[in-house]
Amino acid sequence: MKKSKGVVIIAVILACLIGLGYFTTTIMSATSTSQADTDNKKESEGIKLGLDLSGGVSITYQIVDKNPSKKDIEDTVAKLEERAESYSTEYAVYPVGDDRITVEIPGVYDANAVLEDLGSPGSLYFIVQKGADGNDNYTYNSSTGEYELAKSIDELIADGSVILDGNDVKSATAGYSQRSSTSAKEPVVDLVLKSDGAEIFGEASTNAYQNQQSIGIYYDDHFISVPNVESPITDGNCQITGQKDYEEAEQLATFIRVGAINLELKEMESSVVGAQLGGKALTSSVKAAIIGLIIVMLYMIICYGLSGVVASVGLGIYTTIVVSLIYLFEITLTLPGIAGVILGIGMAVDANVIIISRIREEIANGKSVLTAIKEGYQKALSAILDGNITTLIAALVLMWLGSGTVKGFAYTLMISIVVSLFTALVVSRLLNLALYAVGCRNEKLYGRAKERKTIDFMKHRWKWFIVSIAVIVAGVVGMIAYSASGNNALNYSLEFVGGTSISADFGKDYTVEQVEDTIVPEVANVINDKAIQASTVSGSNVVTIKTKTLTLEEREAVNQMLVDKFGVDESTIESQSIGSTISGEMRQNAILAVVVSCIFMLFYIWFRFKDIRFAGSAIIALVHDVLVMLTAYALIRISVGSTFIACMLTIVGYSINDTIVIFDRIRENMHSVRKQTPETLAEVANRSLTQTLSRSINTSVTTIVMVLLLFIFGVSSIREFALPLMVGLISGTYSSIFIAASLWYTMKLHLGKGKLIKKK
Repeated sequence: MKKSKGVVIIAVILACLIGLGYFTTTIMSATSTSQADTDNKKESEGIKLGLDLSGGVSITYQIVDKNPSKKDIEDTVAKLEERAESYSTEYAVYPVGDDRITVEIPGVYDANAVLEDLGSPGSLYFIVQKGADGNDNYTYNSSTGEYELAKSIDELIADGSVILDGNDVKSATAGYSQRSSTSAKEPVVDLVLKSDGAEIFGEASTNAYQNQQSIGIYYDDHFISVPNVESPITDGNCQITGQKDYEEAEQLATFIRVGAINLELKEMESSVVGAQLGGKALTSSVKAAIIGLIIVMLYMIICYGLSGVVASVGLGIYTTIVVSLIYLFEITLTLPGIAGVILGIGMAVDANVIIISRIREEIANGKSVLTAIKEGYQKALSAILDGNITTLIAALVLMWLGSGTVKGFAYTLMISIVVSLFTALVVSRLLNLALYAVGCRNEKLYGRAKERKTIDFMKHRWKWFIVSIAVIVAGVVGMIAYSASGNNALNYSLEFVGGTSISADFGKDYTVEQVEDTIVPEVANVINDKAIQASTVSGSNVVTIKTKTLTLEEREAVNQMLVDKFGVDESTIESQSIGSTISGEMRQNAILAVVVSCIFMLFYIWFRFKDIRFAGSAIIALVHDVLVMLTAYALIRISVGSTFIACMLTIVGYSINDTIVIFDRIRENMHSVRKQTPETLAEVANRSLTQTLSRSINTSVTTIVMVLLLFIFGVSSIREFALPLMVGLISGTYSSIFIAASLWYTMKLHLGKGKLIKKK
């Protein structure tokens, strides 16, 4: 590379950093301003924030049906979740008492607009044009331009004219279809029916087609579409045409989805609520992130000199690109999403540390600086790609199968991984070559790897196994003991098990910060539990407090405290039981996503390393870290809420990446082994671990620093997120160094094809 070209590349990279930095600063400023403006909420001009960081619209529906079954309520919640997801992945839908359901959507502050779009959930019916008696079930009124029923719904159901209802609808989405005759695209609604409904609809559509009749779609006391049947539909997949534009098709699809809800609902109340984690959550998180990035950059520069400067520039570009993409793709950012960004920072640092270590090793082997830079990137490529791809597999599966906070975490994690790869393999490489071209050629600027004495990790592998087993057993015993004493095995928060919601008119307008600093501590003292969510209601003096499930005595004690200490009018206090915001389906999806992710990662590692013992060891080490985190949750009694899932997913991604880097070095060192014996394999494992040890420690230190600052500067709810995350990061580092390679070595000795120790 010529010197002039090097100058241009450096100038372009620095210009990009400054430009992206300015853009990011503008985004964060708009986000903070919007989040702080609790008195005049409007659509955010910055990053969309979740209910936990910013608040949004809360709508409570009354169930009209008498004595609804638990299954009907669960099905209705699931279908409302599907509708809420069109606004954001970070919604919350949960039952309240026995006859209400609340929908909370973040980042939206016009309750009327949401209600208009969401519609009035209720019954949806598919009605054939003619009944069994040959008479029309509905007729067209030319004066109103609407179709009208000739009989009541009950009569139509009784005589079999209603062939399907909302329970038979699987999905309804707006789209475009191309006309075969003119090649023009027209807006349509793609309707998919469940298997039972498809069979019935097949017979009805065949009959309607033969007699040139229509099938009306009736919802909320009026027809929303009366399409003519142009061909028999026997597979349950049909298109509704005739919409004048895409917006009309989208509205029709919305009505069908909402009308497919089992129970009839009516709006009871709607309001704009404040952030669940309080007003300080966002500002403290941003403050921690900025300080953390500065510390990480300084640490990299001190440890690695010029290479550390290059890594810091790459890290700066990584951070600004990630923030920009989250903004541009309108991804709703929540605390779990922040976890995905933190994991991405760790992986970005890790990729740079791997490259720097490789460059230093090549210099120590006598290569020139330019050759060392080129070969360093080349030799680091497989470890970086394998580590990031395994984590990317997990992100894609979570995005595919997950819902709610899990999907939001997956989006941010996927963006973080792709950007970290780009900054490490493209930006830092170009910058390194450009700096060399402009004259930074002294090897002292890059450093030289020191020859380190090989540590005998394999000799003590059983000690590491015993330590891990002891920790996990302690967690199991702790959970059993808590269960036996009448408590839950884990300290489940209200997101998992529901709880009690108390709302009251305080007679004056409280900010979220004031609620956090004055009201919440008093409630916590009364109920002896700090796991409390509090939010304000815009345009009123009402504060809502959500806690664990309270006994009658505890409710009365809280009510009395509010009257005595805050002068609340007791007649304005309302208490009611609320269901979990993390539905059973969401939990099942999260577990399924993790299991499927592990299976896909297992196959990928098996494919890449050509030995299932590598894959098996990596997955066992990953499970080890999850169990260690469970132990921390159980014994420290950390509240298990929505962030629990994010913590587990973060550690899954971090642990597998760390392990892959070590396995990649083992695979490389295995090429120099002529004959595999217990001694030579132990030497390979020990040498590989020793060579990657400083990299493992430095990556862990930089990632833990980010989380530690969240713990120091964060509010109490963020500390409950940061603490187990730190435990998981330490466990992930420990398992990669002491467990994964030791498991691989043990398996090579005793299991599978080519095992070295055979039973006599």
